[in-house]
Amino acid sequence: MRHLPVYLDTLDTLIVVSGAGDTAIAKVRLLLKTQARIHVFGVEPAAVLRAWSAEGKIELSERSLLPEDVVDSRLVYAANDDEVEDARVARIGREAGAIVNVVDNLDASDFITPAIVDRSPLTVAIGSEGAAPVLARQIKVRLEQQLDSQLGLLARVGKQFRGAASALPKGRATRGFWAEYYETVGPAALAEGGEQQVQIAISNLLAKHLAHASDASAKTHRGYVWIIGAGPGDPDHLTNKARRAMHDADVIVHDRLVSNDVLELARREAVFVEVGKTPGGQSWQQSDINQLMVDHASKGLRVARLKSGDPAVYGRLDEEMDALDAAEISFEIVPGITTALAAAAKLKVSLTKRQRNSEFRLLTGHDVNGFAEHEWRALGRPGAVAAIYMGLRATRFLQGRLLMHGADPATPISIIENVSRENEAVLATTLQDLDADVSRSELNGPALILFGLAPRNLADSTINQLSQPAEPRIASGASL
Repeated sequence: MRHLPVYLDTLDTLIVVSGAGDTAIAKVRLLLKTQARIHVFGVEPAAVLRAWSAEGKIELSERSLLPEDVVDSRLVYAANDDEVEDARVARIGREAGAIVNVVDNLDASDFITPAIVDRSPLTVAIGSEGAAPVLARQIKVRLEQQLDSQLGLLARVGKQFRGAASALPKGRATRGFWAEYYETVGPAALAEGGEQQVQIAISNLLAKHLAHASDASAKTHRGYVWIIGAGPGDPDHLTNKARRAMHDADVIVHDRLVSNDVLELARREAVFVEVGKTPGGQSWQQSDINQLMVDHASKGLRVARLKSGDPAVYGRLDEEMDALDAAEISFEIVPGITTALAAAAKLKVSLTKRQRNSEFRLLTGHDVNGFAEHEWRALGRPGAVAAIYMGLRATRFLQGRLLMHGADPATPISIIENVSRENEAVLATTLQDLDADVSRSELNGPALILFGLAPRNLADSTINQLSQPAEPRIASGASL
């Protein structure tokens, strides 16, 4: 993100616009919605600028901008449709300490003005950092259609009650009050009787929440824990239930493998605690993670415990549930997409197929005792399919056991690193070449081994070659 979206206080602020044609008019029309003092400079200004000046909406000087004109200004717009003049104005603005926007010139600007949906005091800003202004405007149109024109009224009434609502306990109690007001009580009252009815409704709602908070404070209050499957990395794989829980949580306890894109969906005000387990490195003990959840929930906080993939698949779920039960903490399991399902979808393969395999196995390459032993003879049968988690460092062991128990050396194997993420990579190989190909490859991230499956189409246009590492990669073992 090159441009940080911010909201600038324009009350009694001087904003200078240099330009007197259509480009300047478009900017002034937007600025008239603010509470700023607007001074426009330009030779032979358009009639509408003269009209706004006559009405007292702007101050207009029918000449070119001079250095003394921007001494007290906070923002300067260069909107002359003249590259040389705009450069001169930008230089004057910066020398005076103002921040400058040169209209339609991203590189010459200190800030950009986004597309805005105005439901004042609620405003939505949409920007594309100059890359796709048409797309930003299209999104603005869609939001204009979706956001009720009366939302601003609800926000204005809500603003009047912010002081009174500060008597609620901070955190979940306050969020719950405002969520109920904006989601149900406020809109219903507005539809029933307009602003007066909204005033009555929010007053009654606040009284109810204050009474509930007082009653709750007199009791021993326990928090709540969601144990959430965060999927392999793509935030679009999250369920709606997972998104809601993350938004409501006061504390986010997450594994190392939970992607930043997923964490971005949680409330920024929440406390984030990474409890990563690094293979061969320093790691949190499971008992410490259990105690962390219990401690936070015992304080009345809501905890979102995020696990990569699905929490019931190699996620030590039972240990965490036992700890919460022992502490009498209520919890809920929110399923997620396990890595095997996302990997199969990316490779466009089926995990079961008629006349090929009637079962599908989830295996681990390691357990608490080291390399994990399995029913190798069953896995060695023709058509067997399995997803092997945590197996990248056990490829020689897996290869030896499978070949020893009769598996066909030509059995296809796909290894998918960083499943569903931007740096996803795929290694297509066979059982006989498995260890050698992995040793020659650059795979070092979290990876899943799909035994018995090859990508549907090595030339699939959605999976590019290793020569383009910014996109998902795929190659045969020989090319690695």
